[in-house]
Amino acid sequence: MKKELLAFEGMKRILALLFGFTVVQGVSIILQAKWLAEMVTHLFQQKAFHEVYETLFLFIGAFLMRHFLQHVKQKMVYEYSVKLGAHLRKEVLDALFHLGPKVARRLGTGNAVTLLQEGVSQFKQYLSLFLPKMVNMAIIPAMVWLYVLLLDRTSAVILMVTLPLLVIFMILLGLAAKKKADKQWKVYRVLANHFVDSLRGLETLKYLGRSQAHTQNIQSVSERYRKATMGTLKIAFLSSFALDFFTMLSVATVAVFLGLRLVDGEMTLWPALTILILAPEYFLPVREIGADYHATLNGQEAGRKLKEIVDLPRFREEGTCKLERWNHQQELQLNGITVRHEEGGPPSLKGVTLSVKGFQKIGIVGESGAGKSTLIDVMGGFVQAQEGTIQIGGQEMTHLQKKDWQSQLLYIPQHPYVFHDTLWNNLTFYQPHATAEEVRTAVEKAGLGELVQRLPNGLHEKIGEGGRALSGGEAQRVALARAFLGKRPILLLDEPTAHLDVETELDIKEKMLELFCGKLVFLATHRLHWMPHMDHIYFLKDGEIVEEGTHQQLMERKGHYYQMAKAHWGDQA
Repeated sequence: MKKELLAFEGMKRILALLFGFTVVQGVSIILQAKWLAEMVTHLFQQKAFHEVYETLFLFIGAFLMRHFLQHVKQKMVYEYSVKLGAHLRKEVLDALFHLGPKVARRLGTGNAVTLLQEGVSQFKQYLSLFLPKMVNMAIIPAMVWLYVLLLDRTSAVILMVTLPLLVIFMILLGLAAKKKADKQWKVYRVLANHFVDSLRGLETLKYLGRSQAHTQNIQSVSERYRKATMGTLKIAFLSSFALDFFTMLSVATVAVFLGLRLVDGEMTLWPALTILILAPEYFLPVREIGADYHATLNGQEAGRKLKEIVDLPRFREEGTCKLERWNHQQELQLNGITVRHEEGGPPSLKGVTLSVKGFQKIGIVGESGAGKSTLIDVMGGFVQAQEGTIQIGGQEMTHLQKKDWQSQLLYIPQHPYVFHDTLWNNLTFYQPHATAEEVRTAVEKAGLGELVQRLPNGLHEKIGEGGRALSGGEAQRVALARAFLGKRPILLLDEPTAHLDVETELDIKEKMLELFCGKLVFLATHRLHWMPHMDHIYFLKDGEIVEEGTHQQLMERKGHYYQMAKAHWGDQA
């Protein structure tokens, strides 16, 4: 992660400031040792105390300067880490919204939530602890060693030999700790995902009588996380012991050689005492960074993963073309659209070409995996084509992630998301300034009147996670009411009733058909009872359009569509 740190905004500036402050701090440490050694030597020679007043004040000044600079550095890095953490969280959220639901699903909801909450906090802690100590380790030992070299070459050689041994041992322990921390982070993500999934499925588990059995699964995952954490802590404790042991051994070695040379008269007291005071300072930055290394491993890993999300390839910029509001004269053309979700992988859409004009109801059918959802994602601007072009009003582009286009869309997926908020705020999601009369009208059109009457607080009842749970049909009606309120001209539906029972689906279907009036509708589904109501149908197979036409035309053709209808309806097809 160290080299990757330079890619973060403002990192080079903060490192330059830390470098400058640390150099001054290194000078303060050396002067502090020098003046302290002078005072002790002066008093050891039984001279008057008043003669060292000036040196005492200089020592106090150097001591205060050292710790003042340390405080300034810590405060500066803390403020930077808070600012960078907030900026990084915003960038990750922007990336997730920009790249669309497929990327969010691939990352996993629990993983994304863990990164944005725990991960950002751990990354801020990593920066606060690691940056100043990394710069200290790079500068202060070098400054101390050069000064010691001027005083005594033998001591400098001893320091030079012992420090690399300490660093090598740290690296070996660090590699072991990283392996343990990676395992701990992986288990932590599993635990987070498991926890989120358990909360969402708690009602289902209760109904099926599996809640007690599921408790054992949670306990098993938690136990794995405990063991992974304890393994990381063992390495951390071993590392701390090794650092202290080898540091004391190195300082003792320097002290022994200095003592022998003092006894033999080869060295005077002042340089020997100065070197002895500076020897612990020489090893201190290494000890500090070693002690905090394990505490910051999770933050280091979290920062790397957050940066990976931010650096995911984005949609290509294609100028600032402005798209008009969709009307009867507007035409949408897809020309040879090919989409691959993985580089070098099989295409989800292959050479798709179609043309739609004005307000039509377009059915998109095919077996599971045929590419229906991918085509809807292309229409919604969530996916960029690797090959082919899209034309609207004579303007050519490779994707529809345009504000002018997406502000005209209403999207109803198979499982609409219900926010933890009031029913009113959920309904007015697209139209936050809707009037009470408009909301009441939308509620009636969507068939939510009975639900509103049952709720103790009516439209102001809290729903979603932590509030009143809604059934699949009720959630779909909330999405319908949003659409009625939104009054947008383009409607995208991706298997909107696939999870509903027949009675609920037929009731919602009636409401939806009313919603379709005066809109451009793209409906992707494998339930063919919708198709007689469509103006035009595209049948997808293996990512290609193999048939198109009206319901009647496709039935008369007796091709793929007819075979699928026959499988659904039998002899009634």
